[in-house]
Amino acid sequence: MMQLHLSATDLATCRQQFPALANKTYFNYGGQGPMPRMALEAMAEAHNTIQEMGPFSNSVNAWVQQEAAQTRATIAQELGVPTETITLTENVSVGCNIALWGIDWQAGDHILLSDCEHPGIVAATQELQRRFQVTTSTFPLLATLNHGDVVDSMTRHLRPTTRLVIVSHVLWNTGHVLPLRELVTACHDRGVLVLVDAAQSVGLLPLNLTDTEVDFYAFTGHKWWCGAAGLGGLYVHPDSPLNPTFTGWRGIRTNADGDPLGWRTDGQRFEVATSDYALLAGLRAAIAFHQQWGSQTERYQRICYLSAYLWDCLGALPGLHRLCSTPPASGLVSFQITDTDNAPATHQHLVKYLEANAIMTRTLLSPNCVRACVHYFSQESDIDIFIKCLRQWQTHDRPVT
Repeated sequence: MMQLHLSATDLATCRQQFPALANKTYFNYGGQGPMPRMALEAMAEAHNTIQEMGPFSNSVNAWVQQEAAQTRATIAQELGVPTETITLTENVSVGCNIALWGIDWQAGDHILLSDCEHPGIVAATQELQRRFQVTTSTFPLLATLNHGDVVDSMTRHLRPTTRLVIVSHVLWNTGHVLPLRELVTACHDRGVLVLVDAAQSVGLLPLNLTDTEVDFYAFTGHKWWCGAAGLGGLYVHPDSPLNPTFTGWRGIRTNADGDPLGWRTDGQRFEVATSDYALLAGLRAAIAFHQQWGSQTERYQRICYLSAYLWDCLGALPGLHRLCSTPPASGLVSFQITDTDNAPATHQHLVKYLEANAIMTRTLLSPNCVRACVHYFSQESDIDIFIKCLRQWQTHDRPVT
């Protein structure tokens, strides 16, 4: 696979824009991406603009509307969809909840999830089950990822009453990339809607959501896009039936007297009210920063190259099990310590040891493992430092079990 080529000088220049990379070796992009200076500066400038204008005035209101419109347009271009399909949200969970609570559920309806979904989304479906007497179930995805047919596993668990399937595009626990278009086609052939948790795909994968025909795609700006926490989005297919659950001034139309006339006809109908508008400029600046260093495809190819390098290096260490049997087609690489009687405690000890050595990773609970993430501006030397520290821990500092 061809990859984005960054010279040592270019890579150094790129990395210098991230204050978080100056004093640590960072592998937590799947949790939160560090912000480039131009994003931080754009946010500071936006805050200053708001204060200088008002901060509550007609001029600020017009400026805010323009900022939001520009951000929706920027996001839409990155995702390959019309601007009017984009809703600005706070995070992935909010986006998923907009879709989940906007469907007109009937008692007996069925929701199918994979067994790899985030606990926050699972909890939301449990509450839907309690309130509306819908049923929920899971299909086995984790066990089939390395040697099975994901689409077949899902379709075998669909029911005549299934109305919605919930999957992640990139699995947050293993790094596997699901065949989204094929999954959507299989669901639509049976009249089933698809909600995608896109926490790990936006900013990582090259995307054209129009081609996938997905119904709902909830994402965030603070992970692989390296924007600020607190700003994300939701794509809703133009033909998907969805009603707003929360209603506020940003999502409604009014007459000359300010009386509400109903919802807006575009993605803004799911937006509610006041938020931190300076984050809009920060996210656009972060996206623009990435665009300087190559296309979506070129950046993704470099991520895959670095992910494979990390996967290979982990494979050379004894007592480890990599969750993916082949290099993952994403930036997330998870592994388990196998030669222990208490893997969860051992994983926690390892992550704390790594952080004490300025190497940032994290543990996951299901399956219990350690996850390390690489971005396109990661370096082979970052991975070498990580592997060296891991070897030292194995040899000298790991707890006795």
